[in-house]
Amino acid sequence: MKKILTIAGSDCSGGAGIQADIKTITAHRMYAMSVITALTAQNTTGVSKIMEAEKDFVAAQLDAVFSDIPPDAVKIGMVANADIIKIIAAKLSEYNAKNIVVDPVMAATSGSSLLEKDAVEALKQELLPMADVITPNIFETGILCGIVPRSEEEMEQAAKKIFAEIYKNCDREAAVLIKGGHLADDAADVLRDQTVTYVYNGTKINTANTHGTGCTLSSAIACNMANGFNIYESVKYAKKYINLLLNAGLDLGKGNGPLNHMAAGAWISKEILD
Repeated sequence: MKKILTIAGSDCSGGAGIQADIKTITAHRMYAMSVITALTAQNTTGVSKIMEAEKDFVAAQLDAVFSDIPPDAVKIGMVANADIIKIIAAKLSEYNAKNIVVDPVMAATSGSSLLEKDAVEALKQELLPMADVITPNIFETGILCGIVPRSEEEMEQAAKKIFAEIYKNCDREAAVLIKGGHLADDAADVLRDQTVTYVYNGTKINTANTHGTGCTLSSAIACNMANGFNIYESVKYAKKYINLLLNAGLDLGKGNGPLNHMAAGAWISKEILD
């Protein structure tokens, strides 16, 4: 059985963060492990309080996982502050972690801030260069490179800029995936690696229930990479999984509702997604 580690914050309402990641990993028939970086009091309407974990406790959790059950892939979400970012980067390097997907979570779907301002530079310098895939949405893209894209062309421009800034002298497969779900009339995502731009076109699904989509997508990408798919294929199948969940029509809560992570059944395969 493939083993996936999620490093992220907890969402007590179950729609995003650690909870969404574990559901996604389980749906892919893989073994989920978690390192919690923060506790959040949140629901579909927003985040009301955040309690960050101490960096030493984050380190202890990472040691406990890697020393006993080394993961086949690692997904990183909410990291909250610079100290936590640095300790995660150090531990991933120490244990030679592989198949790393970083969702640079800076704000919840509701708009609530989840990343301290002084942590952005640490994220760019310490953690993002270790990632095999980075998955910002268009607002996070603006924070990372100064471009808030409004079209596929601008998404490609931003992806190239982020790749050049993060992956200096890159000698391995890596890519930046800019998610277009917040665009007004489009649902395309743009993936940029060292030389090629890929566009994943899609029909925008008319639903407000998108709580945790970024967490879910990045976890699904990590699962697919653990299964041996390349980055392009991993994103392709992760997007198909997300579309299944969005089309399932789960409607919970008073705000941006969560996804039904088991809408495709308690397993996912290439055959199903094809």
